[in-house]
Amino acid sequence: MFAVIEHASRRIRVLGATAHPTASWVTQTGRNLVMDLQHAGARERFLIRDRDGEYSGLFDAVLADAGIGFVLSGVRMPRMNSIMERWVQTCRRELLDRTLIWNRAHLLHALREFEHFYNEHRPHQGIANARPLHLLPAPITDPGQITHLDIRRRDRLGGTLHEYEHAA
Repeated sequence: MFAVIEHASRRIRVLGATAHPTASWVTQTGRNLVMDLQHAGARERFLIRDRDGEYSGLFDAVLADAGIGFVLSGVRMPRMNSIMERWVQTCRRELLDRTLIWNRAHLLHALREFEHFYNEHRPHQGIANARPLHLLPAPITDPGQITHLDIRRRDRLGGTLHEYEHAA
């Protein structure tokens, strides 16, 4: 699986998955990432990546052409890219350990659902419980309003993930 996360907002982007990653697949996925960032109008300056052999010089050239520098993580230093490592653990614990994946298409579907859940519904306690693609909600100032909240739950992926929303 190839995924990237924006450190400032904790927004995740799942770019693809394959059973046998090769240097050409990783390079193409890097091109797709650059196109997605340009389409979104994002201006990323750096990409932190590990020292895997699939990252070829061509992958680095694709990033350099887009004006994105890369920083190699240290050997056996998962804390150097701790935000991404935390997402991988969360994805594994909350999705992959609870779901029987049938094939690549099913895996991509489950990852897209989890990406949507993570970016739009799951609170991120490290950033004031804000979701990456939404602003913070207005604070509740009236104590009586708390007893009249209308919270609705929607199951996703057959009940593996849950979305909660306040119906106003």
